[in-house]
Amino acid sequence: MSNTPDVRPVGDLPNSMGKTAARELKNAGIDSLLKASEHTEEELGAIHGVGPKAVRIIKEALSEKGLTLRDGGS
Repeated sequence: MSNTPDVRPVGDLPNSMGKTAARELKNAGIDSLLKASEHTEEELGAIHGVGPKAVRIIKEALSEKGLTLRDGGS
């Protein structure tokens, strides 16, 4: 059993991404989909506790609002 504190909800970030990802995003100053959209997929995935599933869930939630993650291309 995990002792990870559940800080959800965090702004309008989807609860379905899990409590560890929500907590670590909040700790990184990302507490909304708009703030998440300012980052690339790679930047979000580099945050401890934010894995591919959480990034996919964030991308889906952004898409529903007509937003995307920042493009990581040069």
